[in-house]
Amino acid sequence: MSEPTLPVLAAGAVCWRIVDGKARVLLVHRGDRGDVSLPKGKLDPGETLPQTAVREIAEETGLAITLGAPLGTVEYTLPNGREKIVYYWSSEIADDAVSTFKANAEIAAVEWVTIERARKKLSYAHDLDVIDRFEQRLQTGRARTFAIIALRHGTTVPPSMWDGPDSTRPLMQRGVDQSLSIAPAIAAYAPAKLVSSTAARCLATIAPLAGALDLPVKESKAISQDAWENGTGNVEKVVAKRIAKGVTAVLCSHGPVLPEIILEIARVTHTPSDSALRRAAELSTGEYAVIHIARESVTPRIVAVESHGPALG
Repeated sequence: MSEPTLPVLAAGAVCWRIVDGKARVLLVHRGDRGDVSLPKGKLDPGETLPQTAVREIAEETGLAITLGAPLGTVEYTLPNGREKIVYYWSSEIADDAVSTFKANAEIAAVEWVTIERARKKLSYAHDLDVIDRFEQRLQTGRARTFAIIALRHGTTVPPSMWDGPDSTRPLMQRGVDQSLSIAPAIAAYAPAKLVSSTAARCLATIAPLAGALDLPVKESKAISQDAWENGTGNVEKVVAKRIAKGVTAVLCSHGPVLPEIILEIARVTHTPSDSALRRAAELSTGEYAVIHIARESVTPRIVAVESHGPALG
């Protein structure tokens, strides 16, 4: 019996901006297929889905984007019978953003249109579903978001193989590979602040991301495992500050501490526990959760939660 064929994975975005008080979304006219769709493209080997979304939007529209909250997936069957799953995010485009787009054999043109016009122009029903999800976010004041990204350090040398203090345990090679894989994926959300436990394994995990973004890392004992174990941690203060600042930030911490971080974000935002938050609290080494919070809400509210890991074999 033959092995089941894995689905084709792809990623894209609803790129949007407000013009004269009305939302406009970006459509692509595909010359090779003669259709109109949302920009998207297939996952390349070694990529993660957030990384794919940013790369594909750049290739198809000439825009360098920052990912906002996810808009879910669409699934359909390709002519060859394989299933295709496309992951979408929203991405607000600044008025002064510069596009390097040039018409080519694949993309004949790009076009900014109103949501109403987009519904008439789009060739596929599944794209309409994504537009509907985005419009609902827009109408409920949840389209503009910032994120707290909770990151668990990469795979580390086991305690039984290390005779130094626990906080000095280094990453194994797999942990180093994990940190290199997730750096471009987390960079897709354009964090402006990087905070890490003082443990060596956390600082090593976040280092490639810091290098990619050219940002300093603030070391915090408040989210370290040592502080958690001896009762001197202060997750509440760290989370409160990040939510008050309202800019996307990464908190790199440990397996026992991350559930407290997620729980505190949920408490401050008055969000009941659900499967997405529980998944975010149970990250494996090298995984991260992105908690998107409405930027314009008087009381902070979680808009969406997504969890990802490195692209490793």
